[in-house]
Amino acid sequence: MKKILKELLTKYFDLIVKSWQEKLIQQFGKKFSQSQIKTFVENSLITIQEIIDSEDYESADQYLIDIYNLFSSSKLNLLQISSIFSQGRFAIVTYLEQDTTHKYDPLILLGFLDEVIEQLYARYGMLHQEAQMKELERDRDRLAVKLDQNQKYLQNLMHSSDSAIMVIDENEKFIAWNKGAENMFGFTEDEVLGKPSSMLLPDEKKYKNELKTIREIVSKTGHIKITETERRSKSGKVFPVHITVTGLPGEDGKYRGRSVIINDVTEVKALQRQVDQSEKLAVIGQLAAGVAHEIGNPLTSISSLVQILQRKSEDEFITTQLANIKENIDRISKIVRELVDFSRPPGYEETFTQVGDVIKTALGIVKYDKRVKKVDFISDLDPELPEAKIVPDQLLQVFVNILINALDAIEGNGTIEVNSSSDEKFIVVEIKDNGIGMDKEVINKIFDPFFTTKGVGKGTGLGLSVSYGIIKRFGGDIIVESEKENYSKFIVKIPHNDFNATNKEK
Repeated sequence: MKKILKELLTKYFDLIVKSWQEKLIQQFGKKFSQSQIKTFVENSLITIQEIIDSEDYESADQYLIDIYNLFSSSKLNLLQISSIFSQGRFAIVTYLEQDTTHKYDPLILLGFLDEVIEQLYARYGMLHQEAQMKELERDRDRLAVKLDQNQKYLQNLMHSSDSAIMVIDENEKFIAWNKGAENMFGFTEDEVLGKPSSMLLPDEKKYKNELKTIREIVSKTGHIKITETERRSKSGKVFPVHITVTGLPGEDGKYRGRSVIINDVTEVKALQRQVDQSEKLAVIGQLAAGVAHEIGNPLTSISSLVQILQRKSEDEFITTQLANIKENIDRISKIVRELVDFSRPPGYEETFTQVGDVIKTALGIVKYDKRVKKVDFISDLDPELPEAKIVPDQLLQVFVNILINALDAIEGNGTIEVNSSSDEKFIVVEIKDNGIGMDKEVINKIFDPFFTTKGVGKGTGLGLSVSYGIIKRFGGDIIVESEKENYSKFIVKIPHNDFNATNKEK
């Protein structure tokens, strides 16, 4: 991806320079000559290309010093400089979006470009701040107001980011903490300033070794990216993150700390798991279709012969054994039907349906189960749910499968809650039981074909896989929440007609 970005910048170099230069001349033509603006723009693009190629931000220090001398002589503030970089980004993006010679994910490409520009601007801000501090020492009274303004500008930029941004000094203490970090980790600025950076680490020893490695690499190279690791919030929740770290340069070139940008990638991981699950279901679905065909045909013949023998036999022992054989044949037939459903669900026509009516029907069916005598069903169904375009029988199958699993979980003695609601996009149906619950390992496998926690002969492991496939075909999703020995909750999300109609209008 870096190679593609570098090639595109080289290809459109002159056009980007011209576009960016024209914008800056319009805005700052009275402060700088056209020659100064052209030199700045060309050097900026060359520096961006060099960083993309080497990932070495220290090589940009001389460039940052040069543009600082240029900007400071004209007394530009950080917001104006931010505007200059933003115009450059716009000029680059304009030509990258027009290119059709490369196949790439524009979000990844632009994300990488934004990271380079943000890091350049962040290092410029640090350089700017350090220079202002030196000038303040020479004339504190004269520059007191300017220092206060610059700090506010930096804080506004820092706190406007959704990413967690923090600064850690050479003693491993937090010295800056933005709103994004507060939202992500739950700690306020007052709770972390002056505290050790290790407070965000999970308990395992490997994370302490990781922190040591980060410090060593950043002190030597000035930069490191960690694409997959974990951090811990105030509540104790451990979640996956992507981390970008840049060293803070000191006057003597020694390590003075680091700036850290952390992004929560929980949703990205969840989407990847959904993609993996879909691919797995597609492969196993093909296998299931073949197995069902190969077993189903001879099984039909065997079943017919057994029924003929049952009608002709007068021997009690043989009749009993034939009944046992027929019972097992029926069980195998049920498994074959589920395999067929899994590989190719019935192609009934989708119709606009009141989901609440389907829920009530499912509850009515399940209540005939012999295990429900000691089960309390608590339902809170929204009577004004919008319609959804679905296959009613297939959705009924989904709800019945989940309700039967709930009955199994509470072992015929407990409570099952069924609630429905809707938001701007989805009808949301929650089915919760107070049964044995599941651990994280089971939750991750719950929709895998043939996976079951039930005893031999009590389940095929296909019910929830089929249900998951049905809901995904409707454009929805099934989310599972559970706590071992406490509860399980299945959240079924189905796009409703109001949302689909709005999308068509757009």
